[in-house]
Amino acid sequence: MEALELDDLSFHINSKISVIKKTLQLRHIGQDPSLGAVLSKVTYELQLLCELLNKVETEVQRQETIAKSLKELQLTLEGDVQEASHLRDNVPPHLPKKSPTSNSVPGEEPPAEAKVTAPEPAKKPVKEKPIKEMELITVQDFTSVPAYMKNRLTYEQINHLIEELNKAVVGKYKIMHQPLKTLNNIARKQLGRFKEEETADTKGQFFIVDQDIKEFTQVKVDKRFHGMLSILRHCHRIRELRRKGIVRYVIC
Repeated sequence: MEALELDDLSFHINSKISVIKKTLQLRHIGQDPSLGAVLSKVTYELQLLCELLNKVETEVQRQETIAKSLKELQLTLEGDVQEASHLRDNVPPHLPKKSPTSNSVPGEEPPAEAKVTAPEPAKKPVKEKPIKEMELITVQDFTSVPAYMKNRLTYEQINHLIEELNKAVVGKYKIMHQPLKTLNNIARKQLGRFKEEETADTKGQFFIVDQDIKEFTQVKVDKRFHGMLSILRHCHRIRELRRKGIVRYVIC
């Protein structure tokens, strides 16, 4: 047997002997009146200590449960952060425009006061003719524009102009698609001008002119405006058609 094992065995035997000696010394402690009160106090303190240890154990278990819940929450939040980061880094450069909800028609006379009449047979809904609008430019489109065209213009400003010009397109062609009897005097005059501005080259095309922009939008037809039009031409959103001294902006 190795020396190390003999030392361990000797230490173990000596520890047992020491415990036996202390036990023998304390065996008759309860019979000594002077030590009886001390023994009772020790017993009481041991009971308190046991109760405290039980409370500590309960609290440790509660904290372990909370820690487990927090860990699960942390994992969930980390997953949400990763998904949010993915969405942020993959936002499409062009989002579809919200379709208008209003059914009002520019220039249309307000309906007459409702009268109580017999119900009429159901009629088939009249299909509205689709109106072609310009698509918003994408980030890639704007990047392809030469710097001398951009000047200090921004991507957002160009798309804002497209939205305004689309208002003019929709306003004009809603009037053109309405029955003449439903239009008021102002809309009828506009309709007359619209028809005078049409040519053989514009047949089947959607276009607007400077006057339409002034009547249906708040856009100023100035030098800056024409600079933005050059970007729209470059991005193939419009093309210009000049006839009889009038510039027609044809929607591509």
